[in-house]
Order: sequence, then structure tokens, then C-alpha cells
Amino acid sequence: MSTIFHVSDVHFGSEDRAALAWFAAEVAAQRPDLVLLTGDVTAAARRREFAAAGDWLLALEAPVRIEPGNHDLPVFNPLLRLLRPYARMRRLIARFDRPAVLPGVAIASLKTTARLQFRSNWSLGHVGRGSVERALADLAAAPADALRLVACHHPLVDVGTRTPGTTRGGAAALARLAEAGAVAVLTGHTHDPFDVEHAVAGRSVRLIGAGTLSERVRESRPSYNRVEVANGVLHCEAVRMT
Repeated sequence: MSTIFHVSDVHFGSEDRAALAWFAAEVAAQRPDLVLLTGDVTAAARRREFAAAGDWLLALEAPVRIEPGNHDLPVFNPLLRLLRPYARMRRLIARFDRPAVLPGVAIASLKTTARLQFRSNWSLGHVGRGSVERALADLAAAPADALRLVACHHPLVDVGTRTPGTTRGGAAALARLAEAGAVAVLTGHTHDPFDVEHAVAGRSVRLIGAGTLSERVRESRPSYNRVEVANGVLHCEAVRMT
């Protein structure tokens, strides 16, 4: 069995320290095979926010995998956002050298963030053609018997949460991922957990969203998703801080 603790939107800079400590204790007690963080590691992509996030993640007793979120692109430095939008995120990821071993599971990354968008709300998702092709290549390279998952920040289609999931190109991307054998897409952004079945391309794909460990809660308490895969079957439970 493979166990993944799926967390999102920790938002260092507006983090909930009690929630972070609770999650770290959960990791220490249960020792998941992977902590998957689906974006919005920071509040505004400041250096000090990435530094604090890196220290916290390195202290977790598990391998860590990070996907970028819209808050992880520089907010107050437009030149850096335009020229090197992922430079600080890449430096954070480079701090980790603990690869995860996930028998029977393959995870493909899908970038849903963009340095520029031709619409007023840049917090919403955008899936480019290159991002889809890279994710499809990862899925194709997975072992034949692996359960194929996709990890990204934004929900690819709206799932009815308080925070909308209007991702440009998301529906088309989801159809292609489903055709390539993806059984679930793990995301963040909404700050509320969800787990819904979505029919697309003649298949059923689970859309799974993690809540937040920040002070920016919506309808739910701080939470994470405990994802278990055994014998080709995925089980997901939203675990809320009490």
C-alpha cells in the first residue's frame, strides 16, 4: 500500500501555525510515503516565505513533492514575475533530496499557473498545450500496472466550491488526461476539501481537492487528504483539525 498525505495552500506569510504543527505531528505519527503539496506554498512568493516554507517542509519526516500555485509567482516584483516567475519555487524544490517510493502509483505534474493572462483575475488557472503534453508523456512512461494520478494546483473544472475553479483549457486537458488513463486529479486552490466523480471522455475521473493549513479558511477547518492506494484502488479521506 502507498500512503500520500495531500496538502495544499499552506500560504507561508499567512500560515496557521497551529495547523502546521498539527499536520507535522500527523506526518511524524503515521509516516506517509509522500507529502504532496499542490501549490500556494506562500502568500506572495517572497524570499522569506519560501525560506520559512522550506524549513518546515524539511523538518517533516517524509519525502515531499511540490506543485506551484498562483501565489507562488512573484506578486510584488513584476519584472521577476515576467522574466523568472518560477525561480524561487525551483530553489525551494532543489532543497529536497528525498525521493518517494510509491509502489503501484505514478504521479504526473500538470502546470496550471501562468505569469500573464489576458483576463483580470490572474489567480484562476490556465493550462497550456505544453503542460498537457508533458503530463501525458509522464503518464505514458508509467508502468503498465501503475495507478495514474495527476497533481496540479487549480481544479480543471468547477466543482461547486465557494472558490470557483474556472481554469482555461482545463476541461480539454481533463479529457485528454482521462483518455491517457488518469484515474484522479489532485488539486488545491479552493481551500475546501472535495472528492467528486466526474464523467469525461467516456470515463470516470475523481477530482480530489485538499483544504488549507493557512488562516485563509473558507467553509472548512484546516485539513489535509489521506490518500491510500492498495491493489489498484484509491481511497481518500479528508482529515480535519479539531
